[in-house]
Amino acid sequence: MSGTSADGVDVALIEVDPTGFDGGQPFLQLLGHEQTPYPDELRATVLAAAGNRLDPAALCILQRRLGDHHAEAAASLCGKLKLQPDLASLHGQTVQHHPEHGATLQLSDPYVLAERLRCPVVFDLRRRDMALGGQGAPLVPKAELWLHGADRPFLALNLGGIANATIWDGAKLYAWDLGPGMSLLDLGARRWLDLDFDPYGGHAAGAVDESRLADWLKHPYFQVPPPKSTGREVFGEAWLDREAPALERLPLPDRLATLAAFTASAVAHELRRIRLPLSGGLLSGGGARHARLRDELAKRAPALTWRVDKSLPPGSREAVSWALLGAAGAAGFPANLPEVTGATAEAVLGAWVFP
Repeated sequence: MSGTSADGVDVALIEVDPTGFDGGQPFLQLLGHEQTPYPDELRATVLAAAGNRLDPAALCILQRRLGDHHAEAAASLCGKLKLQPDLASLHGQTVQHHPEHGATLQLSDPYVLAERLRCPVVFDLRRRDMALGGQGAPLVPKAELWLHGADRPFLALNLGGIANATIWDGAKLYAWDLGPGMSLLDLGARRWLDLDFDPYGGHAAGAVDESRLADWLKHPYFQVPPPKSTGREVFGEAWLDREAPALERLPLPDRLATLAAFTASAVAHELRRIRLPLSGGLLSGGGARHARLRDELAKRAPALTWRVDKSLPPGSREAVSWALLGAAGAAGFPANLPEVTGATAEAVLGAWVFP
């Protein structure tokens, strides 16, 4: 799994009970997890693709390079654990996502992965949902329900590159992309700190520009109800390029504090759309470790208390979720939720490659 943070590959090897997909909990255990960062040059190329700055030839070559990186990461974990997987579920790296056009593009190479692991590979899960009129995202909420179980309500907030929430009230599941997560903060860290990210948010210690924040919340994305999804095409490099001249009139700590407040305010704004079933939630993703972002969440959504979800190791949750979605397909179970994505029907997701 490579998320919208575009910082590398997370590989998770899990054990699944196929009978648990039908209203139960199919996840049995996490056998291993490994993070394999992108080299600096590869990450820069991924971000260029997400910023629509690659020509077709470079995009074609990037697909194979990402395929090799994913295959090496997966083979490394399997080798260390001395385990042979029954199947692999490949997300790839999202470089473009345009749900308004029914289009999305995740780059990797399932053929390279199938040859390296010598097992079947399921890939391209999002486009089946889009063919049915859906957003193709978020898909992880179905896996969240399988992980948490349906016996009690929960609120799960993932602060990856894009912030998304999954809310189960005991009878109905709600989920959608809330807005930027860490995408703008990480781009700001690279632009102004020459770092891939701001460790624990230590540089975001300034004052928030509340006037600018109010203007940002007028963005069209925040004016429409779910189902909806977004990505770096909206809250990414082009967005920061437009806003940078005004931001750079502020001291650096104020710039990063204002970006952290933007993520927190977007989360608070979007969560007000529904009646929440409880007053506390679980945090995951890189943003769960960003102290200023957590402080802003407490300030801008004071009715909610948050704790870090420690049920899985940091960075593994989305990879575990994607493995579950792929395994569901192998067992013949639908993995999308039409009420979440806007699709006209449930569907078994993905295409298969066999060694």
